[in-house]
Amino acid sequence: MKKQTVRQIIAAVISLVIIIAAYAYVVGDGSVFKGEMEGGTIKASVLDIVNVSSVNATGEGANVRIDFTARALNTSLRGKTLNVIQEIDKSYAFSPREVRVGDKILIEAYTENSVTSYYFGDYVRITPLIWLGAVFCILVILFSKTQGLKTVVSLGLTCIAVFAVLLPAILDGRNIYLWSILICLYITVMTLSIISGFSKKTLCAAAGCLSGVICAGLITVIADKFLNMTGLLEEESIYLYQLHPDNPIDMKGIIFAMIIIGALGAVMDVSMSISSSLYELKKKSPHISPRELMKSGFTIGGDMMGTMANTLVLAYIGSSLTCVLLYVSYNANLSQVVNKEKIVAEILQALAGSMGMLMTLPLTSVICALTYNRKVIPDAARKNGRTAPRGKEE
Repeated sequence: MKKQTVRQIIAAVISLVIIIAAYAYVVGDGSVFKGEMEGGTIKASVLDIVNVSSVNATGEGANVRIDFTARALNTSLRGKTLNVIQEIDKSYAFSPREVRVGDKILIEAYTENSVTSYYFGDYVRITPLIWLGAVFCILVILFSKTQGLKTVVSLGLTCIAVFAVLLPAILDGRNIYLWSILICLYITVMTLSIISGFSKKTLCAAAGCLSGVICAGLITVIADKFLNMTGLLEEESIYLYQLHPDNPIDMKGIIFAMIIIGALGAVMDVSMSISSSLYELKKKSPHISPRELMKSGFTIGGDMMGTMANTLVLAYIGSSLTCVLLYVSYNANLSQVVNKEKIVAEILQALAGSMGMLMTLPLTSVICALTYNRKVIPDAARKNGRTAPRGKEE
C-alpha cells in the first residue's frame, strides 16, 4: 500500500475520532435525534382498508375518515396488527392522500383512560432517500474508484460534523460563531487531507479556503451592522428563538453559520483548483518565478469566478423561489419584496459567499506563490531515477 494512501486512511480515522470526541463534549450524557413524540411513533405497513366514511365535523365540508389495519414494523409492537384511523380535513388545501394497501406509514399512539388509539401520522419518506443516497455513492465510486470512495467518506464525515456536532452545539446555547468556524476548519482539513493527502498542494488549498471563508464571515458581520436584521426569517425561526426564553438562541449567529457553511463547498473547490493548477504549472516549469506563478493564479481564478459565482447565486435563488413568488404575488412594489428580511438574507448569502470566493482566488494564488518557491521535480525526472532534494515535496 502506498505511503500516501496510508496517510489518508490515518487522516480518516483521526477525523472520525475527533467527531466522536466533539460529539461527547457537546452532547454529554444526552443524545440527538432520539426523541419521541408524545405517545410514541410506530413505523408500520398498511394491510387492509376496513372502512371509508365522511364526517361533517366543521360545517364547512365533509371530512374523510379511513379505518384500516396495519402491521407494526418496530418498537415492542413489532409484528402485531393494529387498528388505525386516518382523518383528512378537506378544508385544508394540501392534505395527505388516503392510505393504500402496502404503504409504509408512521403511526402515532395516544393513550387516554388506559385505552390506546392509533392514528395516521405521515408517510415514511426516508427509505427512498436512503436508496437514492446509496445509488449516488455507488455511482461516485464506480466512476472515480478509489478517489470516489474517499469522496464518499469525506462527505459522510462532513454530514456527521454538521448534524452531530454543530446542531447540538447551537441548541445547547454555545457560541454559534466559534463553533461554525471550528466546523468549517474541521471540514476543510478533513476533506482535503482524505481526498488529496498531505502535501504542499493540500496545505495551500486549506489555507486559501479558510481565508475565503473568514472573509465571507467578516463581510456578513459588517453587513449586519447596516441591514438591521433580527434573524427571524420565517415561522420556524420564531419557534426556535422561543425554545429557551431565559437564554434564547442567537438568530443572527445562525445566519452567520448559514452563510459560511453554505459558501464552504464552493470556496474549497476554488482553492483546490487554484492550488492544484499552480502546483502542476510549477512542476512543469520549475524555473517560473513566484511573481509569474501568482499572475498565472490570478488569470486562472478570473476564468473560474464567473461560473462559480453563478453557482452560488443560482443555488440561493432556487432555494427561495417559492418565497419570492409569494412575496411578488402579494407585493407589486419591487422595493417591498427586496426589503423582506427573508429575501435580504438570501441576497446576503449569495453576495457574501461570492465575495468570500472572490477573495479566495488571489489569497490562494499568493499562498501558492510563496509556498511553491522551490523547484518541484517533474515526473520525467522522477522516471529517470532522480529524487527530490531533502525537505522538498515529492
